[in-house]
Amino acid sequence: MIKRIVQVVYIFVGSTLGLVLFPLLDNIFKTEMPSILSSSYVQALSGAVIFFVLSLWLVDPTVAFIRYIEEKLLKAPISMILFGSLGLVFGLILAYLISYPLDLIRLHSVSSIIQIVITIFCGYLGLQIGVKKREELIALFTLSSRSSKRKTSEDQESLDIPVKILDTSVIIDGRIADICQTGFIEGTIVIPQFVLAELQYIADSSDTLKRNRGRRGLDILNRIQKELAMKVEIYEGDFEDVPEVDAKLVKLAKLRNGILVTNDFNLNKVSELQQIKVWNINDLANAIKPVVLPGEVITAFVVKEGKEKLQGVAYLDDGTMIVVEDGKESIGKRVETIVTSVLQTSAGRMIFAKVK
Repeated sequence: MIKRIVQVVYIFVGSTLGLVLFPLLDNIFKTEMPSILSSSYVQALSGAVIFFVLSLWLVDPTVAFIRYIEEKLLKAPISMILFGSLGLVFGLILAYLISYPLDLIRLHSVSSIIQIVITIFCGYLGLQIGVKKREELIALFTLSSRSSKRKTSEDQESLDIPVKILDTSVIIDGRIADICQTGFIEGTIVIPQFVLAELQYIADSSDTLKRNRGRRGLDILNRIQKELAMKVEIYEGDFEDVPEVDAKLVKLAKLRNGILVTNDFNLNKVSELQQIKVWNINDLANAIKPVVLPGEVITAFVVKEGKEKLQGVAYLDDGTMIVVEDGKESIGKRVETIVTSVLQTSAGRMIFAKVK
């Protein structure tokens, strides 16, 4: 069966070459072609007959060559075949682009020969590059695919994680930088431009305390932006119809569907009333303080008088205030106290105790 197919191909090639070569030879040698050969049908038939006769001797070697190529292709890795084919296609496309201007020059037979040479050269070159560079191409495509998947995954994660909007009080407080460093906060930190303006105004104040607080806030922002692996976004927009910074923060949190991070007790309450999620650093600090239960004994140093009669005030190492009943007489002394109750609020924690 394959021999018949090869013979048909030879006949078809012969007829095609007959149509091409007879006029080409006539133009090259400027010979007067017999009138019978000037007919295209006769030229195609002559070429077909010549190649049919040649096929009687060439069909067996051709079939053997085809079987040899088939055997080699079956043994070759699929990656070599795929990338070799792609290289061949790109080589032929390049050959066409290079040969196209030669058609415009119209050098007749010379341009045809040059086009054939260019096509063979570029096809062979593309085939060799595709085969020999297949491992690098596979690695390149794999890396590109992984990078694309990673980027898509990161983009999806960034869309799922709400942004954290910092207010002035939490920036000046400074603990937000340490929390970010521990990795407990994920996503993007948003610092509004109007908060920066307020910090700069505080840093330029004539009051020494305010000036130091403002400069501390700016230093904290520089630390978060430069030293920590957090994505920081400066929100350039403003709400000119809203005069107060706190109101602007609430409006921005609604707009960005973000979480407001603050230490301001009043801003905390206003945001909760407007159904905005708020993270209060004081709540976090209180949550990680050691738990104190009524009835426990605490040794405390009474430092001053309390507001109520006979009360004394002491502090734990973490700054928690202890109101000691009947502790006025123990000011300046370290005494053992028994915890009576604990009051926990966003403003802090207060422990009530009595002298043991």
